[in-house]
Order: sequence, then structure tokens, then C-alpha cells
Amino acid sequence: MPSKKIKKQKKRYEDIHFIDSKKPVWNYSLFTDEDITNFRNGTLYNAYEKFGSHALTVLETDGFYFSVWAPNATAVSVVGDFNGWKKKLHPLFVRLDESGIWEGFIPHFKKGDSYKYHIKGFKGIELDKGDPYANYWELRPGTASVAWQSQHPWADKDWMRKRKKHNALNAPWSVYEVHLGSWMRPVPTDEESFNSYTQLIGRLVPYVQKMGFTHVELMPVMEFPYDGSWGYQGTGYFAPTSRFGTPEEFMELVDAFHQAGIGVILDWVPSHFPYDAHGLFMFDGTHTYEYGDMRKGYHPDWNSYIFNYKRGEVKSFLISSARYWFDRFHIDGIRVDAVSSILRLDYSRQEGQWTPNEFGGNGNLEAIEFIKHLNETIYRDFPDVQTIAEEATDWPKISRPTTEGGLGFGMKWMMGWMHDTLDYFKMDPLMRQFHQDKFSFSMMYYYDENFMLPLSHDEVVHGKSPMLFKLPGDEWQKFANLRLLYTYMFTHPGAKLLFMGNEFGQTTEWNYKTELSWPLLQFDCHSMMQECVKDLNQLYRSEPALHQLQFDMAGFEWVDLHHRAESVIVYRRKARNRQKDMLIVLNMTPVVRQDWKIRVKGKSAWKEVFNSDSKKYWGTGNVFNPAPETTLVDKKNRIFEINLHIPALGALILQ
Repeated sequence: MPSKKIKKQKKRYEDIHFIDSKKPVWNYSLFTDEDITNFRNGTLYNAYEKFGSHALTVLETDGFYFSVWAPNATAVSVVGDFNGWKKKLHPLFVRLDESGIWEGFIPHFKKGDSYKYHIKGFKGIELDKGDPYANYWELRPGTASVAWQSQHPWADKDWMRKRKKHNALNAPWSVYEVHLGSWMRPVPTDEESFNSYTQLIGRLVPYVQKMGFTHVELMPVMEFPYDGSWGYQGTGYFAPTSRFGTPEEFMELVDAFHQAGIGVILDWVPSHFPYDAHGLFMFDGTHTYEYGDMRKGYHPDWNSYIFNYKRGEVKSFLISSARYWFDRFHIDGIRVDAVSSILRLDYSRQEGQWTPNEFGGNGNLEAIEFIKHLNETIYRDFPDVQTIAEEATDWPKISRPTTEGGLGFGMKWMMGWMHDTLDYFKMDPLMRQFHQDKFSFSMMYYYDENFMLPLSHDEVVHGKSPMLFKLPGDEWQKFANLRLLYTYMFTHPGAKLLFMGNEFGQTTEWNYKTELSWPLLQFDCHSMMQECVKDLNQLYRSEPALHQLQFDMAGFEWVDLHHRAESVIVYRRKARNRQKDMLIVLNMTPVVRQDWKIRVKGKSAWKEVFNSDSKKYWGTGNVFNPAPETTLVDKKNRIFEINLHIPALGALILQ
């Protein structure tokens, strides 16, 4: 039988609005029984409305309500500057339903006050932890959470009304990947000098708009302690980093992008988290958020910890995190980091370092179900957005619906295309004839998934060299090769992603401590490279043949792969209206091809709409086709022969 004390506590607790106004913490709850059931089952998708700190007025008294999940704690209190960080002054109440949730209302607690949870946990260990659901954090090196309540008068109604069209798979997706801290700095070489979210509205937004990108992808903006992690070792899954301003100011930035007609994608990292003392690791003295078995719970590559996807409370936390950014910040997509590591038990592990699943395989079954559940929930609640997987293996059906046995993502990064393309373009042009299969191989498996072609930050760090210096030849040839590569990328089926600086030929590897090399734009070779990317964006956006059927087999056709020795490759991109078809001609060698004959079906007249060798792009301007000569050679089958002059290391686009 329970003691009289426990009976009294239970009676008091059943009336969740009972308040002892003489005590510093009032017994108050936002949870219903249904909430608790859903939380445990992994189906509380709005957990951010219940957990964390929330400004409330109770019995005409302003303050903040706090709730935290710490199932193995024996005591939890709120500590901060407001009470001199004294751990016994503001204890929270544990729910009696065995949910492991501690909660309470602290009157007179103010917005902007910093706080942590002091947790007396397993075997008496005492910890000071930040709030997993905090909406705002102290600027690092501070590690406390900050009580906050965001309000923003959104002005993006037009975008939100039309974004189903903007974010559709048959719409152009030209994504500019950005690290907010190092894109541009007020003091170029000072790593503590940041443009605020507000300043980025006046600098980044108009730049992305001028360049013609359809979307911007922000490397992780969720709060993180260490700059050198680039945001991929996060502690704040519900808070934009305070490095650049407040949550409201980040809302203003997203709003500004939308008003400029630009979608916003956020990098989101549900694959692992760091061991920082104030973070999720060993949250209540036990493996609360991570697997207890380090064969599943530890990431050897990143010295970090893996979420326990089997635990309902953790699934509620993660799915709520993803929904939070769509719900409160109007984002248009998430790029899910390191999906391969989530799916595979043997990821970066040798034999004996992992345990097979119950069927003897290497798939993490509960993680697979979590991914499916995540995507089903996002597309159910926000049908006009996209989820994008960074997944580097041959795992099948990543971007196929769960109803068809897929994982349910909208798109997948095409890492194979990226590796093969860079390998091919790094070669001496005269050797490319022997490796044409590497170039053309992508179309052998392209239709297996909805692919995004990434030339991301990962390709310009850690000794890999900037894009420009991956390419062979003298300065002119390097720029010609880069224009050729980008033309191929923008005319290959699929969505596109280009990392910041790639668009103007950055000459150093990306360094998060400094800004991009903007002074390079004083030189024609770089400013004209930038102009080339701008025009490719315009073509991709305006020409239906380049995006309308980008994930459909009807949208692409090889025209000529038979001139290996000359390394001239021709393909056709198709629109629903065949009058809008486009012909792409690539010359992969530094040899001009005069009077080159190409045979195509069904079109008697073509015009040159893009030439990568144009003087406008720092090309020679000597080889062009103002009015290509076309001859009917097979009347029955309507085969026409086009006579073209193809520039060295050049690309032509005909319509």
C-alpha cells in the first residue's frame, strides 16, 4: 500500500491545475493522457508544444512552464541566473504515470532568462543539462538554454499559397548551398565576425535571387557548440543558432527568401549527436537518447552518439524536431544528413564490431521504420515540401513512397554521379576517350531514384581542392573545363546543388573561419564564370525541357555516344511540348570541331541558345553557330543532319 504522503501527492496531482501559490514552483501540466501515450509510442508529433519552456499566465501570474523527460532521474530542478544556480530552490514535479516527465510552473520567470535542468540521476550522479526542447540558447561558449517565445508576422502568404508548384518534382530545383557563418563576414578574416540574420536579408537574399537559384540550402543552423563541426554536431534541435541573432530574426530571413521567390531547405541531423556535457548524451545519467549498446550507439567516424530509434520517446523528439521547422519556420525542405549511417548497423564498422538484426542482416530495422514514419508524417502534414536524403550507397528505393516499399524521401543526393563526373573531368582531356563509360554510366541507374546532383561543401575541403583546381590544363583550360562541367550538370536530368563559391571559381578550399574570396570577382575570369552560372540557372528555370520531365524516362535521350576518340557527346532533353526540346553538345577535348555533323529526328530547324565559349563567359568567342545548317537526310523517318562548329572544351545548347 502506498504511504499517506504518496496518496496525498497523487490526489493533488490528478487535478493538474492545482497550484500552491506559496511555493516557488507550482504544480501545473500541459499534458493530457493522450499526449503521454503518443509520446511513449513515438507519435507525439508536436512535442515542442508540451516540452521545454513556455510562457504562460496562470492565475493572473506571468511565468514559464517547464517540462523535461528524464526517466531515470530521482530529482530535477530548474537552475539559472534567476536563482543563483541553486539546485534546491525550484524543483520540478515528476508525473505519477511513470512517463519520466518532470514539470512545473515558475511564476515571474521572464523571457530571456537563462536556465538549465539540474538532474540527480542514475546512481546519484548530478548533471546540469540544457533543455532538449529549448527554442533559444546562449551564444557559445555559453551553454545554457534561454526561455523564449517567438512571434513573427509572416508576409510570405503568396509563396505559401503557391509553393506546391515551386517545390514540385517537375519544377526546377537549383539549390545554392550556404554556410551562413562563412559566406560573407563583416570582417573577412575574423572568425568571430558574423553577419546577423537581419544583415543576411540585405546581402544573401538578393545575391541568391540575382544568381537565379530556386532554393537555398543552409548547412545546419540548429544550435551547436563547436564552430568546427559546421553545425553537424548539434545540441539544439528546436533552436536556430544564436550566433546570428534571435529565432524571430531567423524567421525574418526565411520570410525574406520566400518574398524573393526562393525556397529554403535546412540541413537536419538525426543521425548522431555530440558528447558535450550540457547536451543529450547520458542525459539523466543513463543512455536516455542514445543506444546503450555502443555497437549501435557510438559513431566511430565522428566520435558521437547514435539516437535510439527503437525508443518511442526518442522518435517523438526527432519527428517533432523536423515538424517544428516546417510548422514554425515555414521551411520548404529538409536535407537529412548521413542517412547511410542511420540505415546500416555495419556502417564504418569491422566484423565483430556490430551485431546483425533478427533476420541476420545489416539493416537497423527500427531506424528504417523511423525514417519511413518521419517521411510519412512530413508529407501528410506538409504535402507541398520535400525531404532529401544524403545517402551514398545502393540501398534501394530511398526516394520511393513507403506504399511501394520505399523509404519515402522526395529526392536523394546522386553521389555516384558526383564521384564519376569529377573523376572524368579531372582526367587529361586526351585520355577521356578511354573513360567515356564513366561519364555515361549515370543514366544506367538514374531512374532508380529521384536524384539531386550535388557539388557540395564536402568536395572542396580536406585536401580535395576547390572545383577550379580539380581540373586539368592552364588557367584558360581550367575555366573552360569548369564551364563545360557546369553545363553538363545543369543539362543532366535531376535537381542541382552547388556549394557557395563554386559559382565564381573559388581558388582556395572552403574554410569555415574566413569568408569566400569575393575579391576574385574583380578579375574577368571569375566574374564571367559567375555570369555563366547565372545564365545556366536562367535556362534551367525557363526551359521546360530541362526540368519538366527531369525524373521521367521520357525526358532524356542519348543522340551520339559513338565518337569516343573525339570525345564529342550529344544528348537530347525533352519537354512535353516537343517543340521545346533541347540538344546538348559537349566537346571534352581542347580541339575545335569544325563542320561537325549530328543527326537528329523530327526537327528541321535549331538555334544556338547557349555557348560556353562565349566571350561573355571568358571564352574565345571564335566558334559559334548563329544559324546552324540543317539538311533532311531521311524523309521517311524525318532524320535531319545539323552542321555545327564546336568550340574546344566547349558546350552548346540548341533549341
